[in-house]
Amino acid sequence: MTVTFTESGRCLSAAVSGELDHHHAKALMEELDRQIDAAMPRRLVLDLAGLGFTDSSGIAVLIRAMRRMGQLGGEIRVERAPEQAKKVFRAAGLQRLMPIE
Repeated sequence: MTVTFTESGRCLSAAVSGELDHHHAKALMEELDRQIDAAMPRRLVLDLAGLGFTDSSGIAVLIRAMRRMGQLGGEIRVERAPEQAKKVFRAAGLQRLMPIE
């Protein structure tokens, strides 16, 4: 799994590609925390277009990122999620907590 971060103003974007499962979730959470702490963004955009697979570990990553952004008074947005990921996120009801497109 790879993650590419870009910053623009107070927006931090993370393009995630590969598989997001229990083998990769902890590393992604830690890297998101580091990048959020460094950038202190008002908005975090997770671009999941390159995501090939996710399981419940992806849910944990999104919830942790949402909580961290909430601590900063910011927001999170999930963009370009593949169908498989959308099904996992919808089953958990994440669309009620954050925009998932």
